[in-house]
Amino acid sequence: MPLAVEQIRRMRGGAQSQLMRCADDGYYVVKFRNNPQGARILVNDLLGTRLAARMGLPTPEAAVVEVRQEVIEQTDDLVIELGRGRTRCHAGLQFGSRYPGPPAETAVFDFLPDEQLREVPNLADFCGAFVFDKWTCNTNGRQAIFFRSAGEPFYRAQMIDQGFCFNACEWNFPDGPLRGIYARHRVYESIRCMESFEPWLTRVETRLDGAVLGEIAGEIPPEWYGSDTDALEQMIEQLLRRRPRVRDLIVQAWKSSAQPFPNWK
Repeated sequence: MPLAVEQIRRMRGGAQSQLMRCADDGYYVVKFRNNPQGARILVNDLLGTRLAARMGLPTPEAAVVEVRQEVIEQTDDLVIELGRGRTRCHAGLQFGSRYPGPPAETAVFDFLPDEQLREVPNLADFCGAFVFDKWTCNTNGRQAIFFRSAGEPFYRAQMIDQGFCFNACEWNFPDGPLRGIYARHRVYESIRCMESFEPWLTRVETRLDGAVLGEIAGEIPPEWYGSDTDALEQMIEQLLRRRPRVRDLIVQAWKSSAQPFPNWK
């Protein structure tokens, strides 16, 4: 388990995450249990990131990160901003998403101009991410970063932030045709038919079964979901039952007025 030893900077976003250096010299984007979006967001991030990785999608390494009280007390910026004030980040076990590399040596962006976007070698992984987002009912738009380490010629995409899967803290599945889609439809230009969503579709339907989800659920600290095991199990059961519906959900998106897949005729 990584141990946070230093706060680097506050990150953008509603969860008010912090970039932190850990004792293993890795850097993690840390979401705290008392973030404004709710503690279940941490459950969603750990479960969602693990599942996306099992599908073969490019995701950060997900971890349970320990942040001790002394680090919080020594760092003025480890606070949660509220509407009418602020409160200290809670100590204990938090969700951590590993940063692609040392911040001073790794170029990371959440937007690339069209010319550079076309050169991203794993752009087709956005098709797999759409399968994942339909299955998990991600009620946020697909979030991604593009990073390039020193000496690399191209940026690579990485799928981040699964906090609004399972409808955030609601843990239900209110499907909508364009939920989970990436804002720039250019990433879907390779889609010609349902086969364009392989092998990710088959992996959801045949590999990600109850044993896999149970194994991942066993890694989640109970304090992240108030020790409400019944609620977690019910959400996972619904997720398993949804696997055969993913193809239909993709078709609904294709036929929507937004036409996100311009080359699927």
